[in-house]
Formats: sequence, C-alpha cells, structure tokens
Amino acid sequence: MRFKVKDELTEAEVQSGLRYVIKDGIASQAMGILTGGAFLVAFAIKLGASNFVIGMLAAIGPLAQLLQLPSIFLVEKIRNRRAIVVVSAALSRLCWLLIALIPFLFGAKIGLAVLLVSMIAASALGAISGCSWNSWMRDLIPQNVLGAFFSKRMRIATGVGIALSLAAAFYLDYWKKLLPNAEIQGYSILFLFGFLSGALGLYFLARTPEKRMLKVEGKPKIFRLLGQPFRDENFRKLIVFMCSWNFAVNLAGPFFMVYMLKRLGLSMSFIIALSIVSQVMNFVFLKIWGRYTDRFSNKSVLAISGPLFIVSILAWTFTTMPEKYFLTIPLLIVIHIVMGLSSAGVSLASGNISMKLAPEGQATAYLAANTIVNSVAAGIAPVLGGKFADFFAGRQLEWTLKYTGPMKEFSLPTLSLQQWDFFFFFAFLIGLYSLHRLAMVKEVGEVEEKIVAQELVAEVASQVRTLSSIEGLRQMVSFPFSIVRDLTRKKSGTNTNSRPVGNNLR
Repeated sequence: MRFKVKDELTEAEVQSGLRYVIKDGIASQAMGILTGGAFLVAFAIKLGASNFVIGMLAAIGPLAQLLQLPSIFLVEKIRNRRAIVVVSAALSRLCWLLIALIPFLFGAKIGLAVLLVSMIAASALGAISGCSWNSWMRDLIPQNVLGAFFSKRMRIATGVGIALSLAAAFYLDYWKKLLPNAEIQGYSILFLFGFLSGALGLYFLARTPEKRMLKVEGKPKIFRLLGQPFRDENFRKLIVFMCSWNFAVNLAGPFFMVYMLKRLGLSMSFIIALSIVSQVMNFVFLKIWGRYTDRFSNKSVLAISGPLFIVSILAWTFTTMPEKYFLTIPLLIVIHIVMGLSSAGVSLASGNISMKLAPEGQATAYLAANTIVNSVAAGIAPVLGGKFADFFAGRQLEWTLKYTGPMKEFSLPTLSLQQWDFFFFFAFLIGLYSLHRLAMVKEVGEVEEKIVAQELVAEVASQVRTLSSIEGLRQMVSFPFSIVRDLTRKKSGTNTNSRPVGNNLR
C-alpha cells in the first residue's frame, strides 16, 4: 500500500481519520491487555524466569523509549509518518507471534532468551512507532477537540480493558483446570489473540489520512536544546523529583505480581479482579484530581496523592506476618483502592506540571529531557530489584512486641520483612526522599496540602452521597455505549462526531 500525504485534509477526511484512530485505539488496547501486565509476568514465570529476568522484562519498555530521540531524525528524514508507524508497528506486533509460539518451538531456557530478545525488538520498534504517531496525531486531530477526544477515548479503553482482563483471567483459570499439564500453552493462545488484535489495528492505521509535515528551515541542534532544561534551576529540581519518584515506583511495582503469585499463592482471576478495582478507582478519581489541578495546582495534588501512593507501597509489607493471615485479603483490597485513586493524581499532575514548567516555545526539548531521564530511572530500578531479589531471599528482619507477665506471655508481630518486602520498604524510603525534592519545586498557584485534603474529603463525601441514589450510581459507572454505536455505523454522507478512547498503545 502506498502511503500518500496531502497538503490539506477535508472535513470528511478528518472525521473519517478520527474514527479510524478510535478503532485502532480499541484494537491496540485489546492487544496491550492480552499480551502485557499480569499475563506476561505469569508466562515468564511458567518458563522459569528468575527475579532478575522479571526485572529485565520490566526495564525493557522504559529504556526503549530512549529510541524516541533518534526517531525524531527518522521522521524528519522520511517525512511520511503513517508509513513509519505502520511499518514499525507491524514489525513490533509480529514479535508477539513469535512469543506466542515459544512453548511449541523452544525449551524453557531458550524460550526465555527468545522472550527477552523479542520483547526488546517489540519495544524498540514500538518506541519508533510511538514517536511518529504522536506527531501524526498532533496534525490530524483538531486542537479545539484534542482534550475531549482523548478523554472519551480513555473511557472506552478502560471499559475494554476491564472486560478483557476479566475474560482472559477466567479463561486461564478454566484452561488450567481443563489441561493442567499444558498450562503455558493457554498463554500462547492469549498472545495469539493479542497479535490478531494488533494486526487489525494496523489495518485501521493504514487507512488513516496524513497531513503533510511543515518544512523547518535549518537543522535543529538537538543536544544543545536538550541541555537547556538542566540549566533551568526550577525545572532541574522537577527532574530530580521525577527521576527519584520513578525509580522508587519501578523498584517495587514490577514485583507486586510476582509477590501475589509466588508468596501469596493467589489465583490469576483474583489478581486481575484486584487490578480492576484499582483501574475503576483510577478512572473515578481522574475527574476529581483533574478539577483540583485546575483549581489549585499540580504540585498541591502531588503533595496529597504522592504520600498516599508510597504509603500503599509500604502497606504491602504487612500483607504477611510472616505468612498469610486473616487480614491479608482485606488489606490487599484496601491497597489496590488507595493505589488506584492516588496513581490517578500522580500520573495526571506529574504530566501536567512538566508541561506547565516548560517555557513557551521550548516545550519539546524540556519534555524530551524529562522523558529521557525518567526512562533511565524507570529502566534501572527493576533490573536492580531483580538482581538483588535472590540476595534478600535468605534474609529476614522481624520486629515483635513481647509482653511477659506472671500468668502468661503475649507476642505481637509488628513488622516482618522477607525478600520482596525489602524492596517495598526501600521504595517507600526513596519515595519519601522524592517528596522532599518536590517541596523544592516552585509552581504558580500552589496552596497548602491541608486545604486540598479538606476539599478531597468533601468531594469524596459528596460522591458517596451521590452513589446513594440509583441515578447517581448510573452516572458514576456509565459506559458511553453511544460511542460504540457510532463506531458500528456504516460510512454515510452525514457528519458524525467522533467519540474517542484512551491513550493508544504502541
């Protein structure tokens, strides 16, 4: 297929393109759900992956984002973003076909090596595709509907993700009962459907029109531009905060799944149910945190959501005392609720504050420098975690309160750290340091955390009162079925408003 670009796009072409972007977003979201997260970690464990290998798998994605820097030159050289996206995304998604075939073609040891190499190739090609896609969408989507487009898109992505996650988890549990000696092949079928979803997304991408790129006079001096953010004192402080925060989160985050599978022995369907609880809370609180970032400041939101998130990381250490006990499951539910609502504020405010503090006309260089540093931090952390997991496996730290009286003795275990618990504790300490660095960042409009906390409590109380009515419940969990209806309509002469979905997975 020839990928032609046009000097100008008609209104009909723009609307048609937006519908294809939505459809690709749905297909890509389906692929991301079926091939990533819990399912990928469980698949690697079935192949015999060590903690170090799990850490490497978690590091590949962030480190691959460093390829977005040379991708800028590739886009400027070829100047056909649709061709770059389709070709690189096709090669990236083909890697998942090979991953799906690993149990049928290779032994466990070679299979792990093939998995790592395939993931590196898929992530690298995906980063190239993502860089071109961002630029392409910037010119395709009208700026006056950009926010509404991706807001709606995110709602559909959440709905699709929840439904697919549940279906896939129940399928794997049923497969395990039906064919206990061929459990790993069940993941192959899951990855195969993920690959087919990605292939469908390629068709939609290929049919999405592209507007010709504007010509830029002269060659940009990229390394000089990337050095500017580090000479800006306030933005440099923000980079230190973001770097230490991402290191803390990625030191613990990749091992939550391993912890629940190996240490707690939970079923895949229950683990996915917990992740859905977190997703729902994230979705609900995105609207609340969004209003607060506009009303107060991004830093004020981070000052509330950040501590909640790192405390929830520390809470993982109390899920065993030193083994599972009657509070393990209730505590896990509370942890996922708090992590869901707090991560919504952290992800939203951290992205917004970076854009806000970047000077006008220099945002590309500032945001690129921030992304590069954060990618390195997020990539190194899980590798270190995996490297030292076995070191901490043979070590234990306990803190027990003991009372001795004339009649009897009473012991109360208050803290018990084993293996992954140490990472959760270290991540908590580094998170505290990152919040200390956040306090040094200056942002216009920031207010005291106490005021934001009071407003948040009032907001949550209001939401609870709203949920007490049937209509309120319907509004809180309503899914935009009208969007799906519009997507299924055949192309006609009437002008249909596009209704999008969440960030596209590349």
